[in-house]
Amino acid sequence: MIDEEIYSLEVERTPAKARLDAWLHDQFPEWSRSMIRRWIEAGAIRVDDQTTKPSHSLRVGQKVIIIPPPPSTMDLTPEPMELQILFEDEALLVLNKSPGCVVHPAAGHATGTLVHGVLHHCEGTLSGIGGVARPGVVHRLDQDTSGCLVMAKTDRAHKGLAEQFAQRSIHKQYLAIACAVPKCSEGRINAPIARHPNNRKTMAIVDHGRHAVTDYRTLQSFGAHASYLSLNLHTGRTHQIRVHLKHLGHPVFGDEVYGSKATHRLSSAIGHSPPRQQLHAWKLGFTHPITGESIEHVAAPPEDFQVTLESLAESSQIAVQALRS
Repeated sequence: MIDEEIYSLEVERTPAKARLDAWLHDQFPEWSRSMIRRWIEAGAIRVDDQTTKPSHSLRVGQKVIIIPPPPSTMDLTPEPMELQILFEDEALLVLNKSPGCVVHPAAGHATGTLVHGVLHHCEGTLSGIGGVARPGVVHRLDQDTSGCLVMAKTDRAHKGLAEQFAQRSIHKQYLAIACAVPKCSEGRINAPIARHPNNRKTMAIVDHGRHAVTDYRTLQSFGAHASYLSLNLHTGRTHQIRVHLKHLGHPVFGDEVYGSKATHRLSSAIGHSPPRQQLHAWKLGFTHPITGESIEHVAAPPEDFQVTLESLAESSQIAVQALRS
């Protein structure tokens, strides 16, 4: 799923800890108080779109926006890379990200990221708001999730896109191949997501987690083995689709983190093992931050996704239906 770079939280009730830094630490226990204070002082955390102090007393109805700054010690050298560009102008570009490609530098991925390739394509010109390690990055896709991704070339475009993500006005539609078939052909998954209490590298459905909503619709079922789903995101939590489909009982095929047992059963049944989680960001719609034009782009699923669909169709002797919007 989509892992957005921006967090938008509203104070819905009088907090037990009214200080901004203490309240945020309750919301994100994996973040240290000292780090939160540094971010507040650097202006990366705002209240009602205003910079403030760590000691700020929160009130009901206030909105807290967080743009986590990246490490400041990063030397990004542009690298030539084959890019699938769906749209480009002076302000932004929309790409079809290949599976296996990391969006920006992080631990274990100092080179070879999408940012390196886009910097080379744009001759070093990208929005600087994302920081040294994440120029142009407005939102992310997991390494093994393919599909539509927008990047900003200018600071003005970055701010406009970031505001749309924060206001949840971006239209994000995904395609997934799920293990087994949901009982209801369509529905809404409304379940809060937070870090797993015992494994901080993964996410889970947690009562005190952040609000997360995903709509799904079954495009096609392959016997009882698998289903081809269309999913619309109303929020952008880390691993949201993967966690929500696991919660539904139908994890993404190929997802070794959230659906390894179901994946192995399905692979054995059809004689095909996908190389990665079968999740694709198919459609992205937004308002152009400069021109005000409504923009929508569709990214064709990659070959491995198509091969999995064909394997399922062959195993169940069903022709894959044409995709409809």
